[in-house]
Amino acid sequence: MAESDLKILGAWQSPLVMRTRIALNIKCVGYQFLEEKVGYIDETWTSGPSILPSDAYDRATARFWAVYIDDKWFPALFEIAKAQAEEAEAEAEAVKQLLAGTALFEEAFQKCSKGKAFFGGDSIGFLDIALGCFLAWLRVVELNGLTILDAEKTPGLVGWAENFCADSAVKEVMPETGKLAKFVKGRYAKTGAPPST
Repeated sequence: MAESDLKILGAWQSPLVMRTRIALNIKCVGYQFLEEKVGYIDETWTSGPSILPSDAYDRATARFWAVYIDDKWFPALFEIAKAQAEEAEAEAEAVKQLLAGTALFEEAFQKCSKGKAFFGGDSIGFLDIALGCFLAWLRVVELNGLTILDAEKTPGLVGWAENFCADSAVKEVMPETGKLAKFVKGRYAKTGAPPST
């Protein structure tokens, strides 16, 4: 497939679409704005730095954390946004789950990064993309006064988030917080649940 034939179909605010677009940007693959798995992109376009670690154990660890993000952590983040419009008890449980997961990510970052800027080392890798595509959503939740990435509790993640968002492969993909917050408000207005954002 010629690079110019590649088209990404999806919503700009979708963390999964952001994940794909960031991976393609890292690989310097041209596309027009089909959602594909990040591992597929790494295997298909071998130019640029590898997204998944070359070591089998490190690759399995990165995939484990990506599944954790998708199956446990992001649902808690989504529940916070939903619960802010519904009831405080549900929100408190979602906040507890989200903060516990974030503490685990801080530990994972310390181990996986080996003192470097990213989970993947010197450059953005699979796990960086898996978690990083949710940073805009985190910022929207933080507009309500809940600090998720805290300089005292998660200093590694705070620095990682700054490095991730500053990368040229990410800058053009990451939505502005205000634009995403406006989208969230509009989305909840359509469903009848008023968010506190």
